[in-house]
Amino acid sequence: MDQSSPPTVGQHLRRIYGWPRLRVVLPVCLFWIAMFSMTWEVAYWILAARILFIGLSALTIFGIFEYWPRRLPGWVARWVVQVVMVGAIIPVVVAIGYTVTTIGLDPPWWRDNPRLEGFFVFTFLGMLQAPWISVAALLKKIKNEALTQALTFDLERSQYEKQALNARLRLLQAQVEPHFLFNTLANVRELVITGSPHAPKVLNSLIAYLRAAVPRLNQPMANMGQELDLVRAYLEVMHMRMPDRLQFTLHADESARALLCPPMTLLTLVENAMRHGIDPAEEGGRIDIRVILQGTECVAEVVDTGLGVHKTSEGLGTGLANLRERLQLAFGDDATVMLTPVQPRGTLAVVRFPVKRGDE
Repeated sequence: MDQSSPPTVGQHLRRIYGWPRLRVVLPVCLFWIAMFSMTWEVAYWILAARILFIGLSALTIFGIFEYWPRRLPGWVARWVVQVVMVGAIIPVVVAIGYTVTTIGLDPPWWRDNPRLEGFFVFTFLGMLQAPWISVAALLKKIKNEALTQALTFDLERSQYEKQALNARLRLLQAQVEPHFLFNTLANVRELVITGSPHAPKVLNSLIAYLRAAVPRLNQPMANMGQELDLVRAYLEVMHMRMPDRLQFTLHADESARALLCPPMTLLTLVENAMRHGIDPAEEGGRIDIRVILQGTECVAEVVDTGLGVHKTSEGLGTGLANLRERLQLAFGDDATVMLTPVQPRGTLAVVRFPVKRGDE
């Protein structure tokens, strides 16, 4: 039973007489016009009119039974109805063609042996060829519909995969948010507990920083310029807390600031360098951040002179695994995160990912 919605009359006519179908019927008609013209004894326009009428009539019947009747018994395939009706209509349209083109002639064509022979020749060739052309058209239609359906499924699948990746990325970012907030708030708490006069100033700086940083946590991508600004604000807050134990520098190629990356890509490495490298060291240390463009890759380096970040430490295990997964969701296997020790002490963290700009 055909459940597809019927087209409007205009759509139906455009479908029946559209160029994709006419370019099949017209060459066949022109071929037989050329073949019969070699032995044709009367006006050539009559020959052309009869053959074109037969071809276009078969095309019309093929199109009509494509949607009519609207419902068919379950045991009847619509394509069978189309093929049978195209073959069955040939004798009728050949007879109509001969009748119209012999009006006024005596005797009528069915009593004139040459014309009667022509009728049978046209009928035989039409019934022989028209159903096969119909079957070929149906097979092509089925192939095109299958291809369209496959492309539609691929498009839907890619959309679902993208939605799943975005959902996974947001989940990972939601995991980063409390981790970062709790760490920074713990720093402020230490200042308040010790009665440090710097506590209000640090708290004000932290509030200003969080006001800018938190809204970006739910964005699927940020740019490296925003990342650098957030890192600078974070390090300034940390410097207020430990002015004699922390120094830092930031350097970035101007062309790298517009490159896209997951939010908190740099901040994750800088925070871990602070927490596991600089903070535990009695004399503190230095953090240097460098972002450069190398061919088709963006390279971000965070190096510290602290005690060193250990892969087995709990904080880094969560933060680094989270960062790696977010980078993989954004860039696939083309993004990498590497940690190497620095002599005499410290850690170098390097993030590499493909160049991707906001206008791409």
